[in-house]
Amino acid sequence: MHMRTPLLKPAPALPTYLAYNTGQALLFSLISAVSSIYAITVAQLTPLQLVLVGTMLEASIFVFEIPTGVVADLVSRRMSVIIGVLLIGIGFIVWGSWTEFATILLAQFLWGVGYTFTSGASQAWISDEIGEEAAGRAFLKAVRYGQYASLAGVGLAVLLARTSLELALISGGVGFLFLGLGLMLWMPETNFHPIPAEDRTSWQQFFHTIRQGGRLIRRRPLLMGMLAIGIFYGLYSEGFDRLSDALLLERFTFPQVEGLPLVTWFALIGAAGNLVSAAGTAVVERLKLTLPRQLAVGLGFATLAIISGLAVFAISRNLALSISMIWWIGMQRRIAAPLYTTLVNHQLDPQVRATVLSMSSQVDAIGQITGGPLVGAITQAVGIQNGLLFSAVLLTPALLLLVWQISRLPRRGLPSATGNPSN
Repeated sequence: MHMRTPLLKPAPALPTYLAYNTGQALLFSLISAVSSIYAITVAQLTPLQLVLVGTMLEASIFVFEIPTGVVADLVSRRMSVIIGVLLIGIGFIVWGSWTEFATILLAQFLWGVGYTFTSGASQAWISDEIGEEAAGRAFLKAVRYGQYASLAGVGLAVLLARTSLELALISGGVGFLFLGLGLMLWMPETNFHPIPAEDRTSWQQFFHTIRQGGRLIRRRPLLMGMLAIGIFYGLYSEGFDRLSDALLLERFTFPQVEGLPLVTWFALIGAAGNLVSAAGTAVVERLKLTLPRQLAVGLGFATLAIISGLAVFAISRNLALSISMIWWIGMQRRIAAPLYTTLVNHQLDPQVRATVLSMSSQVDAIGQITGGPLVGAITQAVGIQNGLLFSAVLLTPALLLLVWQISRLPRRGLPSATGNPSN
């Protein structure tokens, strides 16, 4: 039977979309709660291998985002989502079943490719089925349901980890397979129309974006500086993301509570960190930073906070201080992301906005793919502490660029492409 046709009577689109998003939020939360500890304690990956695992994931997403998008644009949004969910499930089962480094890399590859099949396709599918206005409300509802599901996923991870971390990972993978089966049985698709060739994302379009964006940023030094900042943010991030748990496990002994697996502590650290980040973001939102100079100053403070927090975390021998730094860095990263996007957005004309925003995400990905192996090699040679200190050094040029930006930006308005202030 054609993949665009459900095997059973199709369910209504909106409940199907909410069920899909809730299910994947729960499963991703389950897997993310145990994956790092599994890689360190069960697979016993070296620091270099830990970082390369993350690099494989990022690289597969970067390379396959465009090719897999062709399926969603030309063949079927439904088919694209189902293929992606099944690939993710297989990837997690492989990850939990074998501890060899090569096999774990394969699992990350499958996860990354699967993610590209689902990325954007599910949102496009529900927009096709129920209309863009109703889809906007559906997105908000899906986020709310996903938050609850993520909490449930953490609890499920702790429960399954009492038996083994492998069981938790494999259970998450099996869950994705069942989710894919459910979509095959009930997911409707009634309003799909292939995207015309001129509107489809392609490698030709990708390189056109690069060329068009390159011409623009050559005329706008401040914009060029912002994209350079994005590269440095990408360069540093893989080190912290992949090595922070390894440093905690290397340096500290966590309290033993009968019946509670080690992953419980990391789940609690992560949950508390999300609350701290949400509180910090709410405070920044109340500041109502709107002018480019205000945004640059705010981003500068966040960048300085990340660099200093990362340095303190790397050298700290106190468990409470180290955990506090993880929360601090997480909060500052969540604050920095919208400030960066808004500041870039301020410097763009509407007709080139999509092009340059696309470039900003691409340079971040390139930074992660480049920085990951570099930090991993440094860490392998001189230890996790020095590897994390090197990550902080990699972010320092972004701070210097922001100081330069602030010196060039007027207190009101924004320099135009010719250098004259514009309001």
